[in-house]
Amino acid sequence: MDVVLVGLPGSGKSAVGRRLAARHHAAFIDLDADIEQAAGKPIPAIFAQDGEAAFRRLERSAVEGLGPADASREVRRVISPGGGAVMDPRNRWALYRGRVAAWLDVRPEVLAQRLRRSPTVHPLVHGGDPMGRVRQLAAGRERFYAAAHRVNGVAEVNAVVEAVERLVEAGPTPGTALLRASTKVGEVVVGEGIAADAVGAALRRADARRAVLVSEPGAWAAFGEGVAEALRAAGWPVEAVMLPSGEAAKQLAVIGEAARELARRRVERRDPLVAIGGGALGDPAGFLAATYLRGVPWIQVPTTLVAQVDSAIGGKTGVDLPEGKNLLGAFHQPAAIVLDVAALRSLPERQLRAALGEVVKMAALDDEALFAALEADGEAVARGDPGAFERGVMAEVVERPAWAKVEVVTADEREQGSAGGRIALNLGHTVAHALEAADGYATLLHGEAVGYGLRAAVRIGTALGVTPAERGARIEALLDRLDLGRAPLPYPPEAVLAASETDKKHAGGRLRWVLPTADGAVVRDDVPGEAVAAAVRSILAGASSPSPSPSSSSSPSGAAA
Repeated sequence: MDVVLVGLPGSGKSAVGRRLAARHHAAFIDLDADIEQAAGKPIPAIFAQDGEAAFRRLERSAVEGLGPADASREVRRVISPGGGAVMDPRNRWALYRGRVAAWLDVRPEVLAQRLRRSPTVHPLVHGGDPMGRVRQLAAGRERFYAAAHRVNGVAEVNAVVEAVERLVEAGPTPGTALLRASTKVGEVVVGEGIAADAVGAALRRADARRAVLVSEPGAWAAFGEGVAEALRAAGWPVEAVMLPSGEAAKQLAVIGEAARELARRRVERRDPLVAIGGGALGDPAGFLAATYLRGVPWIQVPTTLVAQVDSAIGGKTGVDLPEGKNLLGAFHQPAAIVLDVAALRSLPERQLRAALGEVVKMAALDDEALFAALEADGEAVARGDPGAFERGVMAEVVERPAWAKVEVVTADEREQGSAGGRIALNLGHTVAHALEAADGYATLLHGEAVGYGLRAAVRIGTALGVTPAERGARIEALLDRLDLGRAPLPYPPEAVLAASETDKKHAGGRLRWVLPTADGAVVRDDVPGEAVAAAVRSILAGASSPSPSPSSSSSPSGAAA
């Protein structure tokens, strides 16, 4: 097997790794040393002469060069990557998957002292305040390190080696955690094959007596039943409460009956509800948790791509009224959000492709790495290509937008901020919601509507001089590549424009539009009606781009209805 040691510079990865390798007569691989050899110069020189971006490219190449994990029971390799290697989701996927990963956790104060005594100054802690820089690095990287097994790295070297040995005896875990973070909006865990373990850990933190799973038939058959079986195998008593599929679950009568079922099963405040399903399940399940016994804890296990990157994060819960969608609800943050990409393997192409509308939105909000990933591999993600899972592309496409939303929501939990706050997440949504209303919520998937809405926002922004032409062209080219927002739509422009005027994003009686800029978004409440009308008419007519491939459907987004 392979053992991977991660941690900040000065955490002792080399010292521990060499002793562990010597014990097992295994190879010790220092990836930083390999990079220096390949580049022909030391790492500080790479940073100084070529920049950090060039170093990170070399780092990814070195990680890829490791190849697959060794599957034997004997330790064959002990791998020590640089402290920042795990910032790249693909690196983490390659390093953690199938390997024993240990995080040597050392307090910043101790690290700063070690680095001061080091004969070489690490480029990332160079400067007059090494303590402050180390603390900054620790805060920024903890969620990546915490996905590995934590080991107290302050102990004497032999004690640290013994702690890692105990992990080696247990062997690699079946699933792969890639990110773990405690936040204001719940603990966030990202990985593959992790759902049952992460739910069990959240239940233990809540001192729960049992697992009360709330799901719907489709998600239950595809994913929930497997989670239930794993929880039972781990010793948890499991109760299952089924809601209807789709929007039918978002009715007050359904919530009332589900609450009565919880009462019949004597569910108490120490029994968290575990919501397993897509956004149409998460909304009512969260509302049930927010209102039953005046609020019980809940755990989100979203099973669709759009839920994993968007709707499961933020604590918005709600049900529909005859007068409109989501008009009754509450902000009720979950105790944990478990993003298991294994749940996405069985999704139909149309759902995956549509969800990328939300992912493109997050890329347009100044995530260059996500933008580049979508340009390179977005089509494979949309198809559900097995290679997109195996290479870690799907995990990256989940993690980057999901964490970006966590950060935005944490800073503006109840959508009180301006352009830099949570309202920025509504980029493309004003027209998207209007299209859904004009459609009667019958045929368009939400992400498909967002694809059209993003095009409208780009065209309004370009007309107002807010969106640079090159930025707008790049966003629309990506939407073209992903076959989003291209097909003509049959809705009357007047109906769409009227629906947009009822959008909830009003302030002082004026509709606020979120429009893309060169590196993010701006909120404007002075958008001329003629600019909106022109944009709406243009997207209804269809994108002026090459026709979809013959295998594509004529339904919205080019996917089968």
